[in-house]
Amino acid sequence: QVQLVESGGGLVQPGGSLRLSCVASGTSFSIYAMGWGRQAPGKQRELVAGITNRGIINYGDSVKGRFTISRGNAKNSIYLEMNKLTPEDTAVYYCNATRLPSDYEKGASDYWGQGTQVTVSS
Repeated sequence: QVQLVESGGGLVQPGGSLRLSCVASGTSFSIYAMGWGRQAPGKQRELVAGITNRGIINYGDSVKGRFTISRGNAKNSIYLEMNKLTPEDTAVYYCNATRLPSDYEKGASDYWGQGTQVTVSS
């Protein structure tokens, strides 16, 4: 059973920064890509950023230039560095993992974590 565990959420003032972490465990197969999605109250989940096992990175339009995704030293671990945060970034942030390139291209992830709350407020 694959488990994705996120950490690093919290309350931050507008203009501030946060760093999220995610580690995947229980995998007996190769993961093609990992990434982050978020869901704000009353809104659909949106993909924030993704990184493939070859280091190819994609960002959602709303976070380009402010968020940075990277891989950790540990296998199947990623980070999300979030800068210049605004109240519109308030959401539950979920880590995800995808096994196949074809699914990744469709935005369909195989596994999701439980999520970590990020609140941007003064």
